[in-house]
Amino acid sequence: MGEFGEKISKEIIDLLIHISIFDSLDSDELRNIVKYMNVVEMKAGEVIFKEGERGDYVCFVAEGTLDVLKKSETGDHVVISSLHRGRSIGDMAVLDNFPRSATIRSRTKGTLITLTRDSFETILDKHPRIGIKMLKGLARLLSLNLRKTSSRLADYMLPVT
Repeated sequence: MGEFGEKISKEIIDLLIHISIFDSLDSDELRNIVKYMNVVEMKAGEVIFKEGERGDYVCFVAEGTLDVLKKSETGDHVVISSLHRGRSIGDMAVLDNFPRSATIRSRTKGTLITLTRDSFETILDKHPRIGIKMLKGLARLLSLNLRKTSSRLADYMLPVT
């Protein structure tokens, strides 16, 4: 790997250290998985993916801000969340083949790190211990997101009588 490739790898590792899916991996394990990831530059206002599309990759925000949009009953898109450095999006896409649950649009210029489902499955095959740690991290993240969503839903529900 050339100097440029090593610099990119170090930057990716520096970001991954701060993402909960990877928090149980040591630096050698992170170096092993970086080669399965891609860096993608985004422009302000760019749609990363659309609600309803099939997805096969997860994105990690390295720089910039992403808006998460859901289509309302009127057909308008409403910003339901904003994601910054260190957050992930499309986590479920590496596990299932269901349509994307939201539209993601970049609010600012930035950089994403992506991991495809195929690359994730390669990690599971070639580096099972690393893959298991990533699966546990992904399960924790999805569980946390489900708890937050359940809590928000409870805030909007009327009491059952």
